[in-house]
Amino acid sequence: MTLVFDAGALIRIERGNVVLGDLVTAERRAGRLVVTHGGVVGQVWRDGRRQAWLARALRGIEVVPLDADLGRRAGALLRHAVTDDVIDAAVALLAHDGDVIYTSDPDDLLPLVVLGGADVRIIRV
Repeated sequence: MTLVFDAGALIRIERGNVVLGDLVTAERRAGRLVVTHGGVVGQVWRDGRRQAWLARALRGIEVVPLDADLGRRAGALLRHAVTDDVIDAAVALLAHDGDVIYTSDPDDLLPLVVLGGADVRIIRV
């Protein structure tokens, strides 16, 4: 099982949410993957000197590039969606059957996950 974090989850960590920060540490110690993509990091990163909680958490999170391949797949997913948010579409595509997405916007991600076809649990943060 992989944990997928969207911008809302990273913002919660940045604001001192110890539960999510500890979850990243526990998952990594257990050998499980915590993942996001570079576009999500771009949504939340502003000044590393003022974002110590986030910087610490990102050391334990695999940041996948939002490259041409992921961008194309996100665009193809959006062709069938009622939204045009490529960042959310790419988050949805990082999750596979049995994975968990942590998000502050489950209503935005759920349609994308359904269209993507993965059996994913979404947890509101």
